[in-house]
Amino acid sequence: MWTLVSDRGINSTRTRIHSVLSMAEQTSIVDTASQKSREDVEQDTSTQEAMPRRFSRNTYTGALFFNILAFILPALYDTLVKIWISKIDSSFVVTTDAYTYISTIVEVLNEGLPRAAYLVIGDSTVPLAHRVNLVCTLVVFQMVAGLVMSLVFLASASKLAAAFVPANVRAASIGYVRISSFSALTSATDTAISLATRSLDRPDVPFVITFCRILANIILDFIFLSTFRVRTVREPTVNTQASIRMACNGIGCIAGILYFIYIARRLRLDEDRRSVWMPKWSSFIALAKPGAHTMLESAVRNALYLWLIHGIVDLGSDYATAWGIFNTIRWGLVMVPVNALSATSSTFVGHEWGLWRERALARGSTQASLADIIGPRKFISAHKSSGIFRPALLSTFIALVIKVPLCLAFSFWLTRPFARYLSGSDAVAKITAKMWRTIDWCYIMYGTDTQLAAILLATRPKWYLVNSVIVNVLWVFPWAVALQVGIPITERQANVSTNTFVKC
Repeated sequence: MWTLVSDRGINSTRTRIHSVLSMAEQTSIVDTASQKSREDVEQDTSTQEAMPRRFSRNTYTGALFFNILAFILPALYDTLVKIWISKIDSSFVVTTDAYTYISTIVEVLNEGLPRAAYLVIGDSTVPLAHRVNLVCTLVVFQMVAGLVMSLVFLASASKLAAAFVPANVRAASIGYVRISSFSALTSATDTAISLATRSLDRPDVPFVITFCRILANIILDFIFLSTFRVRTVREPTVNTQASIRMACNGIGCIAGILYFIYIARRLRLDEDRRSVWMPKWSSFIALAKPGAHTMLESAVRNALYLWLIHGIVDLGSDYATAWGIFNTIRWGLVMVPVNALSATSSTFVGHEWGLWRERALARGSTQASLADIIGPRKFISAHKSSGIFRPALLSTFIALVIKVPLCLAFSFWLTRPFARYLSGSDAVAKITAKMWRTIDWCYIMYGTDTQLAAILLATRPKWYLVNSVIVNVLWVFPWAVALQVGIPITERQANVSTNTFVKC
């Protein structure tokens, strides 16, 4: 009797799912939720039909490919900018880091609601129309908040320069800071579109943003900044580079918005288009609840980081320049695979989490089995539902394979000559090399931690907050206090202190 009831329940479930699938197949862009739900119940589907194309945007491999392209282009450009600025005046290489520190402040905004997209928008069981509305709400909120932050930065440019630029180039850097203030608006818009569309299985949107921005940047920088630049009456300055960067950031944001509109208009949504496009308070609340945890985590982490940087700048121009070059190596080269893998794993952990919750509600049990967590035993499964943890575990393995040889190469051969080339100073090159040799192992651990943290980020943001706060308070905070209150710091200790925050 129980078998008969169970079979009837399964058959009725299949009937409902088939009706949903028939509607989804009419759309020009198929919703991931419909695809994955079908795979869970149609056991007789052939392996060829079950597996999507390997490089499709809604597969791990395809999403990782697009994410690598999206992250590597700006990383290469940031490195190229420092090379061009060093040719103009190597003393102003440190000035370009003001843009980085402004971006760090903006990260508090960018890592709030946008990072909640992996959990909320990434839930592929939610109707597609509602997910698109969440994207629109997120983009509008970020644009308004980014504009407000830009105006605040513009009004306090001199104070920002005093905090993060060495005294010998501070006066000449205020103009650069003023121009870079509007990076808050462009960065907030860029981040909102990128993270939201990744959660919709459209990693090509962030790639389009990056491609348009970097292409415009390279063309204009080549014309006005490079050693092959057009000769004009006035020689280029760092302000020239800042103006070009801001203009190209705007181009990238506009390209991303237009491309997203083009994609969304191709969707056949059940609801009225006007209601889908208009931001809704309910959508904002849905993002704000988990976003509050990620925003608080980012605020604590970046506040401690900026406090530490202020102490490093006070050590002098050599240390400030060395730290800027160290960041160029770190974010411009080493962190590209880590960020691409993290974005990919967060997206698919969010998908798997939403699918598991739907299955758990259907069977009336919130207890996850080992198969729910790890997925099928086969390394490459014929099913699209692969387990909640599996995307993060796969990213961890790939990160280790890449980062171990990369960190060793920089430690033994690459860091010192690269720093010497950018700064033109043996002292700066020596400090930078010491920084990297001291903590190269930390980046191996950091790459692993970042991938595993995607599990918490896309499922339980509150625990993600707790983990990050504990690490930052116990590790970064003591060094920030040491630099701030005037505990005697020798040259050897300074080399160590400039590296401590990286572990988190």
